[in-house]
Amino acid sequence: MDFSVKLYLVRHGETAWSLTGQHTSRTDLPLTPQGEDAARSLGEKLRPVAFDRVFSSPRLRALQTCERACPNVERTIEPDLTEWDYGDYEGLRTVEIHEMHPGWNLFEHGCPGGESPAQVGERVDRLLARLRTLDGDIALFSHGHFLRVLAVRWIGLPVEQGQHFLLGTASLSVLAHERGRTAIALWNERAVL
Repeated sequence: MDFSVKLYLVRHGETAWSLTGQHTSRTDLPLTPQGEDAARSLGEKLRPVAFDRVFSSPRLRALQTCERACPNVERTIEPDLTEWDYGDYEGLRTVEIHEMHPGWNLFEHGCPGGESPAQVGERVDRLLARLRTLDGDIALFSHGHFLRVLAVRWIGLPVEQGQHFLLGTASLSVLAHERGRTAIALWNERAVL
């Protein structure tokens, strides 16, 4: 296995729905003014890194975060970086989902009309297989639940373990290698405003 790639995971900044706790996958919301400021602040942490490649989810909130955190950097749209598809639960808060489906857990049950944990895991594994063929420092601008799955799959854990890795908006995490093994070098470092 090639251990020359380091992944910088960036969760998008705040949106109206992240503030209210609504599950957002396909709905294309912009950043709030606070989200834009946090993305620019996050850019201060990223500035010292000379990224070999920058990839972003096609969703507006991820693209805006990328533009504000890494202005003047060439980026590639990567459809596999989109958020877990919440299907019928799009726009709902967890408390509302629990009223319909008591005990529901995204990482165990997935979403009706959306993606299952196995489907998200397959998408993450496909993306990681491609990223592992690259070298250098790579930035990935994406979404909370998707990045949690990406992190656990990076270290060889099942998708369900992603529920234990909280990830705030406008946060930075780093996946790397140590002594020939995959590792989480940094997790959920938030932008300072």
